[in-house]
Amino acid sequence: MRLSQEIQTLLDTPTLASLGPEQRADALSLHQCQVALTALDLPSHQQPLVYSALLLWHDHLDASHDLSQNINSNDGSFLHGIMHRREPDYSNAKYWLTKTGQHEAFDTINMRSELVLKDTSLAHLTTAKWDPFAIVDAISEASPDTSEYQVLQKIQRIEIEVLLERFCR
Repeated sequence: MRLSQEIQTLLDTPTLASLGPEQRADALSLHQCQVALTALDLPSHQQPLVYSALLLWHDHLDASHDLSQNINSNDGSFLHGIMHRREPDYSNAKYWLTKTGQHEAFDTINMRSELVLKDTSLAHLTTAKWDPFAIVDAISEASPDTSEYQVLQKIQRIEIEVLLERFCR
């Protein structure tokens, strides 16, 4: 399932989200994210998941954390893990990714990531199944302003997009 035009527009920022806690100039403000969520008119059970993912994409880690830590599902744990990965608190990210278990989104993330990772030094990250722990390790070793960092930013975008598709179906 593809995202609605409204949600896709919220993801289509000129720059990709950092792998760390840095705030981008082109990210929406917290207030703009709140207004955008209200405009989406989502069912109440979808709102915390969608909002937490959008906050992550727009660099509001604390606000995303406040939501994801109270979503008691593998979806909430996955978002929580991504948030801690961006802090960076890699051991805590792995803890929450362990709580995620074998997430339904992993197959789609793996499939879409193959195209991005093909013919890069990170091609080993796609195997028969998605390994979120290998992504944490790769991010922990990536230096900004490298091609690996940029590829991992694209993978992070895929993760958020696939999760939003799941949350909005």
